[in-house]
Amino acid sequence: MKRKGDRPADAKSSAGVDGAGSQDSGPKKYGSLKKFGLSCAAIAVALPVVSACSSGYSAGTINIYAPADGASFIEEAANTCTAESNGEYKIKTFALPKAADDQRLQLARRLAGNDKGLDLMGMDVVWTAEFADAGWMEPVPDDLAAKIVDTTLGGPTETALWKTDDDAEKRLYAIPTWTNTQLLWYRKDVLQQYLNRTTPPATWDQMLVENEEIRKAGGPSYIMVQGKQYEGLMVWFNSVLVSAGGQVLDPENPDKQTLNDTPEHRAATLKALQTLKAVATAPGHDPSITNSDESSARLGMESGQATFEVNWPFVFPSMRSNSAAGDVAFLSEVNEQFGPMFADADNPPADADLAPVNEVVQTKFDFSRYPGVQEGQPSRVTLGGVNIAVADTSQQKDLAFKAAECLTNEQSQKLYSISGGTPPTIAKIYEDPDFKAAYPMGDAIKAQLETGSAALRPASPDYQAISTLITAKLSPVGSWDPEPMVDILAEQVDKAIQGEGLIP
Repeated sequence: MKRKGDRPADAKSSAGVDGAGSQDSGPKKYGSLKKFGLSCAAIAVALPVVSACSSGYSAGTINIYAPADGASFIEEAANTCTAESNGEYKIKTFALPKAADDQRLQLARRLAGNDKGLDLMGMDVVWTAEFADAGWMEPVPDDLAAKIVDTTLGGPTETALWKTDDDAEKRLYAIPTWTNTQLLWYRKDVLQQYLNRTTPPATWDQMLVENEEIRKAGGPSYIMVQGKQYEGLMVWFNSVLVSAGGQVLDPENPDKQTLNDTPEHRAATLKALQTLKAVATAPGHDPSITNSDESSARLGMESGQATFEVNWPFVFPSMRSNSAAGDVAFLSEVNEQFGPMFADADNPPADADLAPVNEVVQTKFDFSRYPGVQEGQPSRVTLGGVNIAVADTSQQKDLAFKAAECLTNEQSQKLYSISGGTPPTIAKIYEDPDFKAAYPMGDAIKAQLETGSAALRPASPDYQAISTLITAKLSPVGSWDPEPMVDILAEQVDKAIQGEGLIP
């Protein structure tokens, strides 16, 4: 797993790497890029920094536009695929901007401008519906789709499925490439000291009760979450909502909001909102919770101010390397025993050598399944990640699919996961010894990626508007009354679907 403490491995984009990241502020029209009707010239005004709309193409050269965070690993895999193709194709990698909104706009500009040099696209998992409805993605051929579905975990597979008006049923529009899911991270030593046990809470309600007991006894009082007005807040809300038995949209009808359409759905939405408010306003809560993101949550835990944290798996290698450097007071023994292993930043220890360090870290900092909402019911956890799709503009689609298959195969996904820090979508890799050495939390991640355990963000061409409106109304987190907020959110989702007004 990539050992870089300050960058969330799945928090680099507004919806995925995912998982969560920044959203642009300022007014903009509701709805998808398709509803915008954006021409090449129009998008050029929105994002003048990108190059010309059409760059042409070279036969045999497959151009992939990949997210900035991860592009170097895709390029490494592309070089291998190129060599193994024996001259059939050459993959050329271009890095998209770091911000997800800018990535989306650049791809849209090239697609709207019929850029024949655009063959493959690194797609945020929430863009599938929007790009497929716009006719910008080529559906995966049936034989390849069958192979992918057979080897890929259920949750990541669902992120790449969509049914356009021209499709008889849902079909695969992209190939899952890497994924991610949040876990519950907790201080095992604090639980032992104040509760006389080391097992973590199974639900948010239990966590709140136990956190208050620890606080009253003089222990850490923060519960670290992502409460800032950005996609991380949408991820938190969606995970709690689906775990409570609710949904933002009807999975079979993306034009129907289901936040308050039935008494059962209203109750689930209300419970989710009550949970968010309880965490945000609990005694001794993080005073910066309304501006907290993945990195601040990580720092809150490493500083010793928190007993519990929900976050992506990048926090474990961060805790390991920072404690080895002597920067985590409650894990000073890691520095004492293993500090020299990490002293040379240019020559970090191999994953195979980290098992003893991991064991010591886990004596005090450990992980578990994301907290549930209903007692006895396991949580459903929002996925992040990236899929690779063949652009409709490609003049060599068959070759592009061959390249895409190589870029997403087992060898490539091992590279992305072990070197890049992003969990694989292929189930078999979770049993690989090299992967297990890099991911002590691998089994927990896999369990949350299975069908029935994963929670997808609303599958809709209007997702960007839905997310922006929901997070705007939820901010500042916990400052609102949950009961009326149910209807406020439902109204905002209806407006997003209908394409009315301005996004705040």
